[in-house]
Amino acid sequence: MKSLRLVAAGLVATAIAMTAPASAQNVGDVGQDSAGNVYTFILDTDGNGRWIRGRVAEGRERTILAERYTPTIWTDPDGCEHWVMDDGVEGFMTPHVTPDGRPVCNRAQACGVMQTDQFFATDSARIHAAGRAELVRFFQSASASAYGIQGHTDSRASDAYNLRLSKRRADAVADVARSTGARVIDVRGLGERQPRATNGTAAGQAQNRRVEVICYR
Repeated sequence: MKSLRLVAAGLVATAIAMTAPASAQNVGDVGQDSAGNVYTFILDTDGNGRWIRGRVAEGRERTILAERYTPTIWTDPDGCEHWVMDDGVEGFMTPHVTPDGRPVCNRAQACGVMQTDQFFATDSARIHAAGRAELVRFFQSASASAYGIQGHTDSRASDAYNLRLSKRRADAVADVARSTGARVIDVRGLGERQPRATNGTAAGQAQNRRVEVICYR
């Protein structure tokens, strides 16, 4: 094995030629041995990383372990905005942190509650036309940077069934939100596990059959 000194990206570090990439090895890295020979780190047809003699192409592909990243900003379900560079490096957008180093995220609050009886037929996750139009108006007028959608049911039927139904209904509302250009960052079905009222009465059950919209501002 040859001892190499990496010169890519302005870094100088000692490395050893290998048949599989290290965890932080970049495809396209250029190295040089003690005799001055130039090597390039590539992935072969079997997906194994290795050094080959010569320069394959000018510049860096910025691909790590054969996975290509797109620079972007995204928001997690806690409302924290992240940035991602094209080499996979990630960090938080906010400069504010708590004393223990956790990022201070965007404020989130429930900004809309849709009683599912008004939007779906019994045992259905298909939104009728009038309900879809109402949801479109809601998302077009709401002024949030991102949204979370949570589906809920009453306690009738099994827990597993209610989880599936509430998720399907949350997905349906999320699809309407996305059709208006809204950023939906979290969609989940919680079934009967977070009731707003008692399931012992018909009125209480009706309150529990709902889809909640969480606004991140």
